Amino acid sequence: MRYTKMCTEKGIIMKIVETIQEVREQVKEWRKQGLSVGLVPTMGYLHEGHKSLIDCAVSENDKVVVSVFVNPMQFGPKEDLASYPRDLDRDAALCENAGADLIFHPEPEEMYHEDFSSFVDMNTLTGGLCGKTRPTHFRGVCTVVSKLFHIVTPDKAYFGQKDAQQLAVIRHMVSDLNFGLEIVGCPIVREEDGLAKSSRNTYLNEDERKAALILSKSLGKGKALLEAGETDAAKLKAVIENTLATEPLASVDYVEVVDWDSLKPIEIVNGSVLVAIAVYIGKTRLIDNIIWQKEMR
Repeated sequence: MRYTKMCTEKGIIMKIVETIQEVREQVKEWRKQGLSVGLVPTMGYLHEGHKSLIDCAVSENDKVVVSVFVNPMQFGPKEDLASYPRDLDRDAALCENAGADLIFHPEPEEMYHEDFSSFVDMNTLTGGLCGKTRPTHFRGVCTVVSKLFHIVTPDKAYFGQKDAQQLAVIRHMVSDLNFGLEIVGCPIVREEDGLAKSSRNTYLNEDERKAALILSKSLGKGKALLEAGETDAAKLKAVIENTLATEPLASVDYVEVVDWDSLKPIEIVNGSVLVAIAVYIGKTRLIDNIIWQKEMR
């Protein structure tokens, strides 16, 4: 078990633990005191977007656990597992300043023992959007999040809207498998120029960072159409795709307009709608989205 320095504002010492047993022992002590527990699952290299999740968790729970675990199971064979940014000291400082009580930072061997062979999968919600090009991704997400829920047994768990498909998948999994907790979705946090905050933004060079603004710009044009009353999903997609095409460094993975509950493609915008995009800027894959609510007719 590791400890960070005293957090003078909160009057606590935040713990960093590396084993499942240590987490369970700490949560057991909190439960004996009648305290509520919030969980913020992350892969580390935390930024203001993650901090917003921790802030929300701290405001709604007596104690907050932040998991910092780069989950190998949700990376494909050609994806960026080895190069994914990591900085535990930096993460600990952010968590402590936000008022978190415990960081769970396990090694892969702690989460997946040598003969690990049990997985959590889903045959709905995961086939489209990011699931098209990352077919094993959500199996890894569902498996690790299920394990974290069993280990921490939180009352609430917090996920960001930037990973909108993940948020929808986790909510569906929690309902299907009768997890006794509430999933709280939190709004996207953006840089001042509109770029959605992401750990992968660190991969971008100066030119790519400027080019990445095309994501929020294209979604902004889509949102303006929606605000003007456009309901034709094909026209909405076309405007976004045409805007993305103006940036030479951008290569589109997908532009989709789907029902927010089912994640199925729609032709007419009505009810709750997710407009989601995934775009490569150079070699870096970035995602962004807007959720639009239109009155049902």
